[in-house]
Amino acid sequence: MQNYPVRSSHRANLAHDSLLRFATEAFGSVTSEGDLVVATYGAIARLAVRAAGRELSVDVTMNPKVPVDVAGETIRRYNEFLESVTGYTAKERARRLRKSAGESKAGE
Repeated sequence: MQNYPVRSSHRANLAHDSLLRFATEAFGSVTSEGDLVVATYGAIARLAVRAAGRELSVDVTMNPKVPVDVAGETIRRYNEFLESVTGYTAKERARRLRKSAGESKAGE
């Protein structure tokens, strides 16, 4: 389970209906399981997302046994989905995660 920060201008995207819409645009067929939005696509065996306060909580299970082109398209769509919801690019998300990981290690 990974939590991603969401820009304050994009927090409305954490609403369940918005998550359903963005996931459908990115991955096609999605389902709703309580407060979770669940999708499968390409190399993603199961993607479950939900709002967690001011963050997006993501649980993803990947299938490593897919062709390289399928894996590439899956990663592209996954990153587009996360950027649409959070407002942060892949590079910005990585930078923020590294920064938060460094802070948690310093605080131990």
